[in-house]
Amino acid sequence: MFVRELHLRDFRSWQSADIELRAEPTIFTGRNGFGKTNILEALYYLATLRSHRVSSDAPLVHTGKQSALVTATVENSGRELTAQLRINAEGANKASINGGPARRAREVVGILRAVLFAPEDLSLVRGEPTDRRRFVDELVAQKGPLHVAARSDYDRVLRQRSALLKTAGAAMRRGGSDAESVLSTLDVWDGQLAEHGAVVTAARIDILEALRPHFIEAYGSIAPHSRPADLAYLPTAGADLLPPAGESADVEHIRQSLLDRLADLRSKEIDRGVCLVGPHRDDVGVILGDEIAKGFASHGESWSLALSLRLASVALARAEGVEPVIMLDDVFAELDAARRRKLAEFTADAEQLLVTAAVAEDIPSGIGGRRVAIEVVADEEGRRSVLATGEEATGD
Repeated sequence: MFVRELHLRDFRSWQSADIELRAEPTIFTGRNGFGKTNILEALYYLATLRSHRVSSDAPLVHTGKQSALVTATVENSGRELTAQLRINAEGANKASINGGPARRAREVVGILRAVLFAPEDLSLVRGEPTDRRRFVDELVAQKGPLHVAARSDYDRVLRQRSALLKTAGAAMRRGGSDAESVLSTLDVWDGQLAEHGAVVTAARIDILEALRPHFIEAYGSIAPHSRPADLAYLPTAGADLLPPAGESADVEHIRQSLLDRLADLRSKEIDRGVCLVGPHRDDVGVILGDEIAKGFASHGESWSLALSLRLASVALARAEGVEPVIMLDDVFAELDAARRRKLAEFTADAEQLLVTAAVAEDIPSGIGGRRVAIEVVADEEGRRSVLATGEEATGD
């Protein structure tokens, strides 16, 4: 799989960009803040419908514009598809496939499979649960639109139920018909939250179980003298919803576990006005030895664990018969020589490798391919990124 063409309009710092790519390494060079990362971010958004840097879409739209356009032509085993996303600063995004409108933006998911390595990856080990949930959800999302729809349905129900909980306490204190109405409505939302939450949770558990052996192998290769590493799903509804080792997650069992836990916590949720259980509060344990790595793993160990999660993501896609586009966002600057070498070796046989670097010397000598320079211009139209003319060259 590789991206043959990428077209950007009003995406972040790019007012306009038309980039031809090949099934080979391409290295985008330029000073920090020149817009290199925005190119990779646009492709990753097309693959996952999420940015790896921000949680909302508004920052993706060029200053003063209402929407951004990302269009990519992807070749996969001789088949060519063109996916386009119109990202709106406000309101729902629009998509098209081969020029025809898609009913929903999520229909483009799966056309491009990509794995992105970035400096933000350290948060997968040292950051908050939301960072690790996002990582797992992105893996699930790339399996296709149905998985994206499941998470979207869950988020919609969660918003509705959370809004009800914010007013439930006052209604319960008033008593009478107000209290009865709240309780009956909560019963409805509990059922929907458990139904959609079970699908989301099961998909996460299964993808994590598939990822585990690749992660364990990757970490053992990067840090052969370290303690063994592992992954575990940590559900707020209790570990009893997890399947026995080697078995797939049971959606119905998870649904019932969520319902039971919601019933147990109902009074506390009404008092606090928040939803206390569900996949939106779960975590993924990145384990080193016998403990969760967050809080005690060294800086080097944390980077090795984060790198192993991304390497495992590539290995998982390959095990599924997909060669993903691999993108390295200025990550070599964050790694020591040994980890740089390991990453370069692992990505050497990628069908397409896209790399950004502020300092060319950070790129290991074994990575050749094309060099594309990026500059910034500022005039009466404002400040924007541009491809430098006459600066493209062939690497060693």
